[in-house]
Amino acid sequence: MNPIIIDGLSFALPLLIIAIGGIFSERSGVTNLALEGLLGFGAFTGGLCFVLITQILPMDSAVAFYLSFLAAALGGCAFSLIHALLCIKLRANQVISGVVINIAAVALTGFLTVQINTLAFAGASNKFLLTTAPRFSVPFLCDIPVLGAFFTKLYPFQPLIVVLAVICWFLLYRSRIGLRIRACGSNPQAVDAAGLSVGRIRLFAVAASGALAGLGGICFAYSISANVSPSIYFGGGFLAIAAMIFGNWKLVPTLLACLVFGFARSAASQLVLLLKMDSSVTDLAMIVPYALVLVLLVFFSRNTRAPKALGEVYDKGQR
Repeated sequence: MNPIIIDGLSFALPLLIIAIGGIFSERSGVTNLALEGLLGFGAFTGGLCFVLITQILPMDSAVAFYLSFLAAALGGCAFSLIHALLCIKLRANQVISGVVINIAAVALTGFLTVQINTLAFAGASNKFLLTTAPRFSVPFLCDIPVLGAFFTKLYPFQPLIVVLAVICWFLLYRSRIGLRIRACGSNPQAVDAAGLSVGRIRLFAVAASGALAGLGGICFAYSISANVSPSIYFGGGFLAIAAMIFGNWKLVPTLLACLVFGFARSAASQLVLLLKMDSSVTDLAMIVPYALVLVLLVFFSRNTRAPKALGEVYDKGQR
């Protein structure tokens, strides 16, 4: 049971922070299918930052480790501005924009990684090698039966994600900016009538979604593969979108959806190990969360309530 909780939590929490980014964007009225591309580009900039710093400092440097998270957030934020420009300023179709951002991220990060490795590090590799993130257990709490697994072998970014999730909940539901974001997604005309800029608020929300997705991307890079490569595009952004929809664009239900997906994934992996199956079956077990999405769609799709103005381009002249 403990391995299922430990591995499931390490997958669910990065998924949660990406989904929260999606909530910020979509509660403001901007459909964001670009989360997959944003997490990948954030992981790329974080990995590049780590590689550059470790040319001077040791590979196990805490400075390089934590600065890579800052770089990932900034990279994801910067890349999300393309989506914001297309959707808010140029009034492009938001779904098509998200798809284009995803495709562009895969091509751009792959090309840049090879070029940077070739020119700067004399090797035509398509990946940035990262250090293995250190893990720790919380004294006393980790000794509690069953529940202690939630405090065992934690990655350093897991407490950070919990803190960020609480801050995001406060911003979205207990602050003035959160009220404005939610109003833009439900009644942008009222926001405009109050003398506020719908475009600026939506720009902030999309930029926040990019920063959070970038953080989730570098978390996956450290926890799943210990490198940044094309394998970072494994569908985590789309799974976060599914969690957000099942959570009805609310933080706490989205957290529960992420935990379900995370524990399903880890339980499938542990079952393969327990039954001593072939390694190829392990890859098949990784599709369990996505298969679970299809099953849940049958039961919960009718109960979802998207923000009223989601996907609608706001036109002041149509009031």
